[in-house]
Amino acid sequence: MLDITKDIQSLTTFRRRSGDFMKQLKKSKRPVVLTVKGQAAAVVQDAEAYQRLLDIAARADGDEAIRQGLDDVNHGRTRPARDVFNELRRRHDIPR
Repeated sequence: MLDITKDIQSLTTFRRRSGDFMKQLKKSKRPVVLTVKGQAAAVVQDAEAYQRLLDIAARADGDEAIRQGLDDVNHGRTRPARDVFNELRRRHDIPR
């Protein structure tokens, strides 16, 4: 969860105290939102937390692909594999 008193900082403050922020990132595992002229401009987080985020996103992509596949089956947007393979053989002159 984002703590707006600690996790939103100006880029200038981050530059001046980058060592302190790196310690905070490693300890809290929470990202820091950096602002420029009061507007969110970048998000900084430690490498381990970022890797976890990538892993979660990769799993979510797989879950979404399965969901879409099941939706295709439920709405009749599928073809028997035999038909697809036969079509590929014909299209590419692949003998049986």
